[in-house]
Amino acid sequence: MGNVFKTTILLAALTALFLVAGEAIGGRQGMIFALFLAVVFNFSAYWFSDSLALSMSGARQVAEAEAPGLHALVARLAQKAGLPKPRVYIIPSPTPNAFATGRNPSHAAVAVTEGLLQLLDEAELEGVLAHELAHIKNRDILISSIAAVMAGAISYLASMAQWALLFGGFGQSDEEEGGGGSLLAGLVTMILAPIAAMLIQMAISRSREFAADATGAAICGRPQALASALRRLEAYNARMPMQVNPATAQMYIVNPLRNVDFASLFATHPPIEERVRRLLAMRGAAG
Repeated sequence: MGNVFKTTILLAALTALFLVAGEAIGGRQGMIFALFLAVVFNFSAYWFSDSLALSMSGARQVAEAEAPGLHALVARLAQKAGLPKPRVYIIPSPTPNAFATGRNPSHAAVAVTEGLLQLLDEAELEGVLAHELAHIKNRDILISSIAAVMAGAISYLASMAQWALLFGGFGQSDEEEGGGGSLLAGLVTMILAPIAAMLIQMAISRSREFAADATGAAICGRPQALASALRRLEAYNARMPMQVNPATAQMYIVNPLRNVDFASLFATHPPIEERVRRLLAMRGAAG
C-alpha cells in the first residue's frame, strides 16, 4: 500500500506541475491548453505505448512451437498470478534483460533477450518472468507510460516558453496585473519544470520496481532466485550495455545502459543491492 500511495502522490504532483507550467507560460489559456495536451498525450500513451516499445527494442513475437519452454513457464506463472497469458517476444540481443508492456493485462506482452535465455537457470528465469508479470498485474506499464509522456509534455511546454520569450511574453501584457511576475514565472518554469518532471518520473520508476520485485517474488515463491538473477543481470549489463532508446531504459528489469555515476534522484532503477536486500529479507520472513 505504501508504494501505491507514493505512486499516486507522485502522479498527482506530475499532473499539477504540468498545469502550473501551462498557467505560468500562458495564463488561464495556457493552463487549459496544457490540460488538453495532458488528455491527448495520456490517450496516446494508453493505446500505443506497447507497440512503440516493442518496435523500438526490435522484439519479435515467437509462437509456442518456437519456444515451448518459455511459453510454458510464462503460462504457468500467469496462472499463478491470476492473469491472462501475455504475448511472448524475444529481443535479438546477447545482453540479458527483459521488460513487460501493454495497457492492461488483456493486452500485455513480455519480452526477453536471447542473452537472458542463455545466461539464467530455470529458477532465475522464473524469477525474472514473475517480476515482469508483476508489472502487468500492478498496471505499472500504464503508470510509467503516463509518467513518461507527462514529463515529455512538460519539456515541450518549456520549449514553448522559449518561443514565447522571443515573441513578447507569456500570455499577459505588461499593463496587466502581474505582467512582470508572469515573465519571471515563465523563466522559472522554463528552467525548473523539466528538471522537476524528470525527478518525479524517476521516483515513480524506482517505486514501481520495488513493488514489482515484491509481487514477483510472491508469484514465483522464490525471492532468492530473483535476487540472484538481478545480481547477474546487473553485472552483465555493466560490462555489455544494450543499444536502446534512453526513453525506454526504465522499462527493463535492470538498467540496460552503461552505468553512470548519477545521483540516486536521477536513477531510473533502485540500487541493485537494495533490491536484493529486500528480496532476501522476504525469504527470511517466509522462512
